[in-house]
Amino acid sequence: MITKVMRETLAIAQRILSELLRRRRSLIFWMIFPILMLVMNSLILAERAQITTSAAYQQAAPPTLVGAALFFSCLGGSVATVVAEREQQTLKRLFLSPLSGISYFLGIFVAHCGIALVQTLLVWAIVVSTGGEFVGSLPLALVVILLSVAAYVGLGFLLGTQFARRTEDVNALVAVFGIPLLLLGGAFLPVSLFPETLLSLAQYNPIYHMILSLEGVLSGAAEWAAIAPHLSFLAIFAGCMVLAGWLAYRQMLKTERQL
Repeated sequence: MITKVMRETLAIAQRILSELLRRRRSLIFWMIFPILMLVMNSLILAERAQITTSAAYQQAAPPTLVGAALFFSCLGGSVATVVAEREQQTLKRLFLSPLSGISYFLGIFVAHCGIALVQTLLVWAIVVSTGGEFVGSLPLALVVILLSVAAYVGLGFLLGTQFARRTEDVNALVAVFGIPLLLLGGAFLPVSLFPETLLSLAQYNPIYHMILSLEGVLSGAAEWAAIAPHLSFLAIFAGCMVLAGWLAYRQMLKTERQL
């Protein structure tokens, strides 16, 4: 059973990545976006905080990566994938195959993990090239990134199956749900600038916990007691989103069968 799920998962991931490679446009934009965000955030930090360029790039890396780059590629990408599958009638063909829902979900997750890995390496390479360095635990940083991808893909499944019916809905859906979360999570502005009312709201924002978790892990300066609450929140949220996304996918299949 496990071997079957793994084989189906890899087949779905390979198909999604192959389609992206053929189109290329989305992949190119997802590579350009983190570079632009990292450069702009770093220039602002270096000027306003009066710190060195290498320190600015190092500080800008976590919010740029998990707060902005992975958000649009993993959440926006998973919403677009689900909507495209529905519009292209791919779901109808899945009914005729023995493919399980968990394999389909895991396949999309693995595909976006591959995209996230490339974005991570790209951001890391730019930071290192400017003289920055990461002194924290890289395995723990990888855990934070994987939890972030799982949370985004699960939320993408939930939004894509419940609220988006056409390709035109994707941009509006991501903008309505995403931009406020990004701003409140500290992806564009440091949370140190937030008033108390926004800080109290940010405690319920998963992006806020993603950024602070990765910042604490990569800096190596934060104590485990300070990072643990953010990691715990992120792990619980990611688990809830994966479960909610899988249930929403099953409900969508039932609805599609009746059409």
